[in-house]
Amino acid sequence: MGSRNQLTRAIFLAVVAVLFATAQPVLIHAANWTKLSTATSPPARTYPAMAFDPVSGKIVLFGGFGDAGNLNDTWTFDGTNWTQVNPSVAPPVRNGATMAFDRPTQKLVMFGGFDTNHYLQDTWIWDGATSTWTQAQLPKSPPNATGAMMFSDPVSGQAMMFGGYNLFKPLFPVFSNTWRWAGTAWQKLNPSTVPYPRAWGTTTLDTMRHQVILTGGTGDTIRTDNTWAWNGTNWKQLSPATQVSAFVGGGSAFAPAAQAAVLFGGTNETWSWNGTTWAQLTPTNSPSVTSGVGMAYDSATHQVILFGGETADGTLMNETWQLVGN
Repeated sequence: MGSRNQLTRAIFLAVVAVLFATAQPVLIHAANWTKLSTATSPPARTYPAMAFDPVSGKIVLFGGFGDAGNLNDTWTFDGTNWTQVNPSVAPPVRNGATMAFDRPTQKLVMFGGFDTNHYLQDTWIWDGATSTWTQAQLPKSPPNATGAMMFSDPVSGQAMMFGGYNLFKPLFPVFSNTWRWAGTAWQKLNPSTVPYPRAWGTTTLDTMRHQVILTGGTGDTIRTDNTWAWNGTNWKQLSPATQVSAFVGGGSAFAPAAQAAVLFGGTNETWSWNGTTWAQLTPTNSPSVTSGVGMAYDSATHQVILFGGETADGTLMNETWQLVGN
């Protein structure tokens, strides 16, 4: 009798495990993209800097490449509508800049990009409490770069940065450095394991598993169709059963309700990361852009928002999309 009870219990636990493992993908695969109709909108652009600011409770968008060239306008999204902000001081025009929230200072930190002729290495601070930009005065800065990837550290909450691209870098134009923002200066870290060099990839803070997921981008001659995790101390290459393609200029955000990182890019593809592997979603409606999107999770209104980007034929877009069912 005892062995039969043990067998029954083992079968029950196995069934529960299967149901638990399959429940999350069912929820995630129900996601769909919905185009929002906003009263106002930023002009069309590709490769803007875009991140959520918990202080103001709004998504902040800066610059990018528009129909008339590089831009330096600032916009905020409150979950319903876009509003242009006109601070007295603003960063110069650029595309390919990167931006993330720094929890210790309660500010957004933006780095680099490309203007009309130069790879940039300036650092700008956005204060959501006053809606102002301030350039950080640094004795030393990370190398000039565009396409770097910024994220919030899963442990300290500090803004961090990986990679980037500079055509004029001797021998190899793609970076593989890891940097931490210390409030007044950048600190170059030396983790024992380092991802392959890349730019224009995606980094997503997985708040459920306390790690940052890195994938995609361009590595010049090095493959970037691989997945890495940052735990606050070191990088680790992961081995998912399914690997997403090496999207260049894709967008990503973490969707707490789905307990998954969501990635958009490539040929209008939407993917999710559940902590173990990638799964391609099958929304019936999707943005038409293929690269250079801005994407962020709006914690105030609990929605994943995507803006702008470039279509396969080179058309720049100014559409705002919401991922529904996430």
